[in-house]
Amino acid sequence: MRTGVLLMLFAATRLLAQKDPFSADARAHYAIIKPNLLRAAEKMPDEYYSFRTVAQVRTFGEMIAHVADAQLRMCGVVKGEQVSANAASKTSKADLVAALQASFDYCDPVYESMTDAVAAGQVKWARWDMSKLGLLNWNISHDNEMYGIIAAFLRIKGIVPPSSERRP
Repeated sequence: MRTGVLLMLFAATRLLAQKDPFSADARAHYAIIKPNLLRAAEKMPDEYYSFRTVAQVRTFGEMIAHVADAQLRMCGVVKGEQVSANAASKTSKADLVAALQASFDYCDPVYESMTDAVAAGQVKWARWDMSKLGLLNWNISHDNEMYGIIAAFLRIKGIVPPSSERRP
């Protein structure tokens, strides 16, 4: 019993000692999905950017555009800016990889500068009111959901997704 209490006190002390633990968690999770998405976009050959599994599903290129546009919009809301997202109008691999990179370039400082105090601020996303951190976490969740689909597209074409590559 005493050991459990001591462990809880130790954990609470460590949490309090960490500056901005909630926004730090978001930064860490964003840093995991970012290279996987960028690398997946780079790994897919240009000729497969128009590939779709069935008529009701986006093409690979449309998936990349969707991620880029959604990220720009979400990070724009957190920043309090109206962002013009137009990756959906692009079709070439080069343009779509550049749009995806631009969305990360726009979002990087949003995640880097986030503090727990700022993260508690409220924003409107679609029909929901949520915290800024809630929306940034929604972005991470969306990125991971889209990456799962993108990874399946790569596998169908015989390409190992970045998250499954052997590490040196």
